[in-house]
Amino acid sequence: MASEKSQKKVFIRTFGCQMNEYDSDKMADVLEAAQGYTKTDKADEADLILLNTCSVREKASEKMFSDLGRLREFKDAKPGVLIGVGGCVASQEGEALVKRAPYVDIVFGPQTLHRLPAMIQRRNATSLPQVDISFPENEKFDDMPPARVEGPTAFVSIMEGCSKYCSFCVVPYTRGEEISRSFADVMNEIRDLAARGVKEVTLLGQNVNAYIGKLIDEESGEEIDADFALLLTAVNAIPNIERIRYTTSHPLEFTQRLIDCYAKLPKLVSQLHLPVQSGSDTVLAAMKRGYTVMEYKSIIRRLREKRPGISISSDFIVGFPGETEEDFNRSMKLIEDIRFDGAFSFVYSRRPGTPAASLMDETPQEIKLKRLQHMQRVLEAQSTSVSEAMVGTVQRVLVEGVSRKDASELMARTDNNRVVNFPADKQLIGQFVDVVITKAMHFTLRGEVRTHEATLRVA
Repeated sequence: MASEKSQKKVFIRTFGCQMNEYDSDKMADVLEAAQGYTKTDKADEADLILLNTCSVREKASEKMFSDLGRLREFKDAKPGVLIGVGGCVASQEGEALVKRAPYVDIVFGPQTLHRLPAMIQRRNATSLPQVDISFPENEKFDDMPPARVEGPTAFVSIMEGCSKYCSFCVVPYTRGEEISRSFADVMNEIRDLAARGVKEVTLLGQNVNAYIGKLIDEESGEEIDADFALLLTAVNAIPNIERIRYTTSHPLEFTQRLIDCYAKLPKLVSQLHLPVQSGSDTVLAAMKRGYTVMEYKSIIRRLREKRPGISISSDFIVGFPGETEEDFNRSMKLIEDIRFDGAFSFVYSRRPGTPAASLMDETPQEIKLKRLQHMQRVLEAQSTSVSEAMVGTVQRVLVEGVSRKDASELMARTDNNRVVNFPADKQLIGQFVDVVITKAMHFTLRGEVRTHEATLRVA
């Protein structure tokens, strides 16, 4: 029986965000623990093919349906293979997805991926498609097997869902309302990861700083709320965890307590991704973001007071319905004022079922694309200037593995999330080392290992 289990293989294709990447890893963990599936990167040798989908932008959704169409021919040639669709498109489409693609065997949402083994069993027993896109509270967290450790870094999901209901976004409808894991569960997982050699953790959530966990007060014995700042403080105290990251945060709940963490917690990296979406108050109001440009700038100003030199990246949507040239120019003014270290920027993508989908949009696509190209040129120039300023500095980096482009070199990551490639012995993998930055490339840095123990580290 064991040998039969070990022969089953699963291929997982992931679309979208880091939360989806995390969920795909969990799918593999669940299937291995329950039914002995091993991961493969070759779809043609898989017994189970899973597409973990994203519906935040139209292109990701279209790409998924394109891939699904090609899988129909694959299934005709190999009838025994099972095809599953998970993630946000699955949650949005539900039964309609099976009607559109009747060769799909399993449809599951982000909150029901832990039920995959049972759904596969029911599919095999009944020969009927299985659909489960419900939103069971905390069940997903409770039913997960221990995370696999494959290097010195790990992602830890601390919350699910979103309750912000921005007018352009489908996430609240596909992932449900905000649900936080218990404080103890998060801490136990991170302690376990630390014991297994993990040195850097990235805390994940749709709005990670909205985290409110439950904690038992040691003095009173009563259950109290633990906010994100308290969680960060507790993680900072875990031995062997040397670096803490998190993503993605929301300006609306970026509290002063969280800002103060940057003065108090040395393990918290000097890098933050804080989506703003627009530099126009008019557009922000139409997006239902809940803050103004001035309030966003105030957060950045207070962060830089606590942690000078902190690297800030962001997200921008160009061409939101009703955006004028003046609105766009205000976004460019914000980019000039803040000087972002990097940003993801996209033309607005109308998502069915969202409030913004019904808004009048009279701006021609060519104008939107022209605005986007201009914005991306400016953002890239800012990012390049940051990289170039790092040349000649000494950076403490965590060596994550072998370089993707050159197997004779190693790849590491700086505190401000820059990838550095350099020649060195593979024994350094999993270690923190000091490197001198020698060159700024288009997307990465090059460096040399600093041989002397006593060095002046430049943040």
